[in-house]
Amino acid sequence: MENFRKVRTSEEEMPLPFPDLPPDVVEMKVKEGSKIRNLMNFAMAQMELKGRRQIVFSGCGRAVTKTITCVEIMKRKLGGLHQVTKVRYKTVLEVWENLDSPPDGPAQNLTVHKNVPSICILLSRDPLDPNQTGYQPPEPQHEAGEDTSGCSTKGLKRPLPPPCEELLPKKLQVQVSDSPRGSGTTAGQLDH
Repeated sequence: MENFRKVRTSEEEMPLPFPDLPPDVVEMKVKEGSKIRNLMNFAMAQMELKGRRQIVFSGCGRAVTKTITCVEIMKRKLGGLHQVTKVRYKTVLEVWENLDSPPDGPAQNLTVHKNVPSICILLSRDPLDPNQTGYQPPEPQHEAGEDTSGCSTKGLKRPLPPPCEELLPKKLQVQVSDSPRGSGTTAGQLDH
């Protein structure tokens, strides 16, 4: 491939894998080079200012992680969103041009079909069918009077218990035998 350079990449267009979506649903197509701040500003404006009930985030290949990050940010900011996640493969076509082709002859191109992982995530203010594959219910809302200053405790580490005597490091006496200074003398102490 050292004598070739990539000249074009195109993704196979696929319909969204969610039945019964409204025709005007917003699809956020996340790309590898997309800026999360720009994606989130647009998506939040659609959901909050324009009052949309549903939004779809989709990405493939290296953009899958960024797609999931956007969804998690939106769920945390808005709260109460139902989610359905669909994972599939998408075909990406890459066209490579031969750099060693004769100058007077036609350019020799190579077309590569790659199957890359793709993710589509539907977020909805309205309840979705909990029996469909990939469904996640909304995070439980905080009740009145609960401390909401911190984030959700899901996924956070529990605080360590206070140290107990048996958990504290002990000093070890190391006996060195066959030492030129004498056998059986203490060489030092080590912590474990």
